[in-house]
Amino acid sequence: MDAHDTTPAPPPGCPAHGLSGRVPLYGPEFAADPQAYYAYLRHYGPTAPVELAPGVEATLVTDYAAALQLLQDSGSFRKDARRWRAFNEGKVGPDSPVAPLLAYRPNCMFADGADHLRLRQAVTDSMARVDTRRLSRSTEQISGYLISQFSARGSADLLGDYAKQLPLFVFNELFGCPADIGDRVLFGISGMFDGINADKATEVLFQAVGELVALKRSRPGDDVTSWLMRHEAGLSDEEMVHQLALLLGAGAEPLRNLIGNTLHRLLTHDRYAREGGLIDEALDDTLWENPPMANYAPHYPAADTDLAGQPLQEGELVLVSFAAANTGPALEASRQAGSNRAHLAWSAGPHACPSKEPARHITVTAIENLLNELPDVRLAVPEDSLTWRPGPFNRALATLPATFTPVRPQRHSGPPAAQGPTGPAGPVGGPQAAAPRPGERSGLWSQFLNWLTR
Repeated sequence: MDAHDTTPAPPPGCPAHGLSGRVPLYGPEFAADPQAYYAYLRHYGPTAPVELAPGVEATLVTDYAAALQLLQDSGSFRKDARRWRAFNEGKVGPDSPVAPLLAYRPNCMFADGADHLRLRQAVTDSMARVDTRRLSRSTEQISGYLISQFSARGSADLLGDYAKQLPLFVFNELFGCPADIGDRVLFGISGMFDGINADKATEVLFQAVGELVALKRSRPGDDVTSWLMRHEAGLSDEEMVHQLALLLGAGAEPLRNLIGNTLHRLLTHDRYAREGGLIDEALDDTLWENPPMANYAPHYPAADTDLAGQPLQEGELVLVSFAAANTGPALEASRQAGSNRAHLAWSAGPHACPSKEPARHITVTAIENLLNELPDVRLAVPEDSLTWRPGPFNRALATLPATFTPVRPQRHSGPPAAQGPTGPAGPVGGPQAAAPRPGERSGLWSQFLNWLTR
């Protein structure tokens, strides 16, 4: 090896040992130490050749400036996945494990031009109507309910028992889901992202959302679904279903990871406890260094072009590595100077996250409530024994086991404003349980509503 060669060695387990090899962004090796992979990828330049799953090739943007250029240039780089050349040529099939998050759907995330502006404005305006006080009240009530389910045990998986479920419950309330529809929404989203009966889960989710749309057409309420329906954009029922499925699914999974990753940082870095909690700072540090969506924002060049001097072909899949761009050398000076929110964790440009402020608010409220209820909560296992879920897109723990002094569950009164009383709750539902049938009240959402009205 040349003594002056500064190219980093390929990460352990990485089969790409030369400049022509594609670096895999899947498997336990990548999940265990993604930053080692990003450091290696940077030697290719602002973009790098990667593999998202066996046979699924993509170009990954790892440089901050190049990522901003792509995200803000909607003329040269399009979002409509029907442009994806490899998918159109049959090189990537609909049964690929990454297809559910990349294949085209008629929602604002996969739209360009006037279609995007119309759908996006309806979503942005509707989400902007969410009242912060109502959001706090809902999050506190749901947080109290979830904590009451494990507080007397003295131990919990803060991911599975708390961070995973809380966003789904909050969204159910914000979107005005009655009990039987809400149970199936929870089932559908959990199954889609956990890969458990994913086809069935997707079917259940879209059927439930379709019923929600029909319900709100006849009985609108004070909720995001009704606001979206009444928006001047005049969304059709099909458009409503796809925007709601996007908001419920794409909102819940990153938020689950953001809560979990921020809790992980608080439990593994003593300085936050020494300095009085600093939840907001821990949240920003997480968004910089461990963003919940590490690699995403799929784009397709409208024609053969180049990005930061790197050639790209029309219709090839290009992703942004938020995690690599955030931690690259170019941003270090900016972060040290105090620009603590210049990261790309929320994306940027016309397709930036429309729910950034609600997501921050839910995360901070959920963590504050947990720490207030369980002030001595601590990690139950050594940090290096924690496992991260494999996959190219998410940055998410598999579990976050914790212990604390057992606490008698507190009773919380008053259901969220958008909900009414329900019947008795039955056995706990979940992604491995049978999907609740229309009219049934036997799932997690029903149990929560029943708990509120005791």
